[in-house]
Amino acid sequence: MHEASIAQSIMDMALRQLEDSGYTKIDSVSIKVGQASGILTDSLMFAFEAMKHGSPLAGAALLVEEVPVGGTCGACGKGFTTGEKFIFNCPRCGSPDIEVRQGRELDFVEMEVS
Repeated sequence: MHEASIAQSIMDMALRQLEDSGYTKIDSVSIKVGQASGILTDSLMFAFEAMKHGSPLAGAALLVEEVPVGGTCGACGKGFTTGEKFIFNCPRCGSPDIEVRQGRELDFVEMEVS
C-alpha cells in the first residue's frame, strides 16, 4: 500500500511548513489527486487518519480534490476531460493521437493552521 508512504510525505511537508510558519496546529491539508495517478483516495485518507494521531496534525482533515483525466487530441484538435481513469483514444473522434495534460498529478495545494 504505497498510499501510506504518500500520507507520510504529506504529513512531513505539512509539519515542515508548520515549523517554518510559527503556528502550532494544522486544521486541514488540501491536495489534488489525478484520477489516473494510481493513488487510491480512500486508502490515502485511511492512512492519513491512522498516522496523524499524537502529532500537530491530530485534528486535521485531509481534503482531497480529484482531478479528472483531460487532454487534447492531435487529430481533431479538441480538448477533452473524462471520468475514465485510463484513456487511450480521443472520446470525440476515437483517434489514438492524444496528449494527456491532467489527471496524473499529486499536488499539495494548501493547509489551514491555527
